[in-house]
Formats: sequence, C-alpha cells, structure tokens
Amino acid sequence: MATATTSSTNVKANNNGQNYTFALTVLTSLFFMWGFITCLNDILIPHLKAVFTLNYTQVMLIQFSFFTAYAIISLPSGILVEKIGYKNGIVIGLITTGIGSLLFYPAAGYQSFIMFLGALFILASGITLLQVAANPYVAILGKPETASSRLNLTQAFNSLGTTVAPLFGSLLILSVAVKTAEEIKSMTPNELTQYQLTQASAVQTPYLLIAAVLFVIAAVFAIIKLPKIEASDVASSDGNGSYDHHHDSAWKYRHLVLGAVAIFVYVGGEVSIGSFLVNYLGQPFIAGLKEADAGRFVSFYWGGAMVGRFIGSGIQRKIKPNLMLAFNAFVAGALVIVSMLTNGQVAMWSILAVGLFNSIMFPTIFTLAINGLGKHTGQGSGILCTAIVGGAILPVIQGYFADTIGIHHAFFIPVLCYLYIAYYGLKGYKPTFA
Repeated sequence: MATATTSSTNVKANNNGQNYTFALTVLTSLFFMWGFITCLNDILIPHLKAVFTLNYTQVMLIQFSFFTAYAIISLPSGILVEKIGYKNGIVIGLITTGIGSLLFYPAAGYQSFIMFLGALFILASGITLLQVAANPYVAILGKPETASSRLNLTQAFNSLGTTVAPLFGSLLILSVAVKTAEEIKSMTPNELTQYQLTQASAVQTPYLLIAAVLFVIAAVFAIIKLPKIEASDVASSDGNGSYDHHHDSAWKYRHLVLGAVAIFVYVGGEVSIGSFLVNYLGQPFIAGLKEADAGRFVSFYWGGAMVGRFIGSGIQRKIKPNLMLAFNAFVAGALVIVSMLTNGQVAMWSILAVGLFNSIMFPTIFTLAINGLGKHTGQGSGILCTAIVGGAILPVIQGYFADTIGIHHAFFIPVLCYLYIAYYGLKGYKPTFA
C-alpha cells in the first residue's frame, strides 16, 4: 500500500461542487480548542496537587476523570452523529464543553476536588463528541490518498492549542503561589479567606474565558453551511483496489482493533509524559525549576508536536505513513530511555524532545485504522475515540510507580507504549479482515 487511505469517498455536499477549503478552515478551530483545553490539565495537575496536598496517584485522577469520558461517551457519540449529522454533533459538543468549563467556577469557589473531577468529566464528554464528529469529517473531506496528510495538518493546529495552553495556564494559574499546610494553619481567618479567593480565581477566570469562546464558536457553527456527508454513501477500499461490503461490524476489521490498542497506548503515553512534566522538571536532579517556569517549558513538549505535524503533513505525501509512524515511535522510546538514564539538561531536553516525534502518531494511527471501513467508518471512529481512555488509565499507573519507585524511572510506562506503536506501524496496520 503506497499510502495510508481512509474511505474512498462518495461525498454528498450541499455546496454544489465547491471545494472544501472553507469547511476545513472552520474545522481547524475545533482542533485548536480541544488541544488547548486538554493541555491545560498539565497545568491544573501541579496546581491542584499543591492546593489539595495530593500524591501523584491521587492527582492523576484529573486525567482519569477527563479521559474516562472517551470510554463512556465515544460510542454513544458515534450513534448520535449518525442520527443528527456531523455539524449538529459539533454544535452539541461545543455547548457541552462550555458547560463543563462553567462548572469550574463553583468547583473552585467551594474548593472541592470532587467537583473539579465532575466538571472535567462533563467538559471531556463534549470534547469526545467533537472528536468523534470532526476526525472522520476531516479525513473524508477530500481525496482519500491524502487523508493522513490532511488530518496531520489539522492536528497541527490542535498542537498549536497545546503549545499555547501551558503559557496561558502558567501565567494565570501557576503564577499564584500555593502555601504549605503549615503556612495555612498559621493564617488569620481574614487571611485564609483572601487566600482561598485568590486560589479560586486563579482557576475560575481562565475557564470562564474558555466557556465564552466555546459558546461563540458553537453559535458560528450553528449558522454556517458545511458539506453534508453520509456514512451510507461512503464506499471503502480493502487496500487491494476492490471494495468490501460484507462486514456487518467495524469490530471485524483486525487493523482497526489493533489500531484502537495503538491509540490507547499512544494517548496514555503522551498524556503520562505531559502530566508529569511540571513536577519532573522541578526535581533538583533534573532542572530544579519553579512550577510557573516549568509550566512554560511544557510548551516545548507540545510545540514539538505542532512542528512535527506541519512537517509530517508534507513528508507523508512522499513517504509511507506507516513507516514514519514506526520510525517516530522508535525514536520517541529511545528519548524517554535517555531521560530515565541521565540527569540535568540531558534528561530535561530529551523528554521534551519526545513531543516532536509524538507529532504524527495520532492522526496517522487514526487514518491507518479506518482505512477500508466504508459504511462502518462512523463506528470505527467511535471505537478509536473510545481507546483514548488510555489517557485515563496509564497516567494513574505511572502515578503509582512515581509514588513507589520515583518519578524518574516511572517513565518506563511510555517506553512500552512506543514499542507497541512501532509494531503497529510495521505490521499491525495492514488491512486484514477477520
């Protein structure tokens, strides 16, 4: 197979043959927003860890609550999108995400960790619906042979969001100093009240701004016209130039199932690294940075992913995407191992450089996995988005090892993830039907 393909399309558009440039441009804003919101968790984690005096395992419940939404909401979202259409699914997803953002206001006001977890779940449920609708939409809007390149390009703007978010969060959230339990005990009632208000507003203001932007984008999507695509109108290639119409479920496609595992470990590995970066860079034997400074360095990790996706979007037009996936996975794993075996600047920059090689993994795995699914593309997208729950489970596991064997060597979890992704790029991606 010369290149990764998604469905060979037979798209019904409501724009009378007009190209899809406008639609793809508007959809790019979604990728930016959910990248921005997701990456803010990396800043929220050290802040809430200090505010509620949590250990690593406990604070990783933030990622658990956020990414568990993918496991619960993805498949129902796929069904909903098939019934109401991609555009309406996007609007509902934006509104739900906005509501979740608004709930950060009372969670911070009451200083309730449980309320934060609930707000994160609702927020992530909206993002899940956006992902289920937007990823296959972008893949299908255009030539199938450039689907992986096209999705990489839009995902690059997702990475722009993840690059900007740590700077935004460091400025508004981590710049507010968190006092120790002893310092809090010594405060007068008035000082304690003022301190609590300061901590609350550090989280409230950013998420109120996010909610406002989401509601505006939802209003824009509600009134604009986008091409209409219907899953029943999409034919699929089996990778050999013929078409397959004989499978009654996406689960029958082995390369999809293996791709779902690849998405699970990719998101789990990427989120595990990002979640620990602020605390990792704060270790005396790594960089000894203050939280606000370390938070700004997180932008290098996600910024590398952004740069890599812009570059990868062009390279994948000439090099087989599966080979790029395997190469990037091997290099990413090697960089994590280097960070685990070293200290100081080498350990710091090697872990930050992993972001560059993470870059093309999600969109490449996604397009390889839905290749040839045809009418099952919507269901396949739901399955793949469900696998994003890896971001809920693996960071908690790494948190356990960080508490037991230390944060430095707990990074062996992402190494295992990258080994599997390399396997998928070399062998597992091949369209094989059960």
